[in-house]
Amino acid sequence: MNQDVKEIFGNSSGSTPPAALAAKVRTLAPSMTRSMQRVAETVAADPAGCAALTVTGLAELTGTSEATVVRTARILGYPGYRDLRLALAGLAAQQQSGRAPALTTDIAVDDPIADVVAKLAYDEQQTLADTAAGLDTVQLGAAVTALASARRTDIYGVGASGLVAQDLTQKLLRIGLIAHAHSDPHLAVTNAVQLRAGDVAIAITHSGSTGDVIEPLRVAFEHGATTVAITGRPDGAVTQYADHILTTSTARESELRPAAMSSRTSQLLVVDCLFIGVAQRTYEQAAPALSASYEALAHRHRR
Repeated sequence: MNQDVKEIFGNSSGSTPPAALAAKVRTLAPSMTRSMQRVAETVAADPAGCAALTVTGLAELTGTSEATVVRTARILGYPGYRDLRLALAGLAAQQQSGRAPALTTDIAVDDPIADVVAKLAYDEQQTLADTAAGLDTVQLGAAVTALASARRTDIYGVGASGLVAQDLTQKLLRIGLIAHAHSDPHLAVTNAVQLRAGDVAIAITHSGSTGDVIEPLRVAFEHGATTVAITGRPDGAVTQYADHILTTSTARESELRPAAMSSRTSQLLVVDCLFIGVAQRTYEQAAPALSASYEALAHRHRR
């Protein structure tokens, strides 16, 4: 795990909120070693039980070493195991305060449609909560500042992420900003060449390794544009060309709920946060632009 990931998810005071622990485990587990994953998944699954264990006890329970337990605690944002135990105790107390038990969200091929609705609704809520808990508001604020004053904004995404790129583009256009969504990798690169300081380029990729998105972001970065990565992998290749990194939740996928569905939910939350932040910063321009767009389309809604 590199230092950048620690800086994104950790903090110098060791005061990571207990409620964010499960979200961090889901987001960071794919980039951990298998032994660290066992430790992280164990503490997230049974915070009360693990809070009562010494570092030696947790190492024995997970079949790992004390050093692995300590490294896992640090990756999750805690200075040491003692701080992690305090967070686990806090999380256990929250869970025992009357909160409803978590649903099992695996969707079976023979599930009744009512169960499908309930499971999807719960999973969407959890994905949004995890994304909100892990989103770095300092990075978000910096991205909003860059967007609010940008000469133009180019947004890259393919597949489901391409749909999210289009959503953000439409939002920015409606408040009078110049924005373009690119899903064609060739057009994305040729447009990125035209960017310069004062422009913004945004790459949206759940995996953090989509070449068709990374390449135009690299070109934009090298030409001086401010670059933003919206990704579920803060250690992914896309982040090496990003001035600002906005991390989305890495929800557990299943056969009937692929990653494209879960990633889209968290990406849309980040996009909405960016849009509202920019609209606030540019309110004198944004409010009249929104009113004008509503008025222009009003007659179509009365038919």
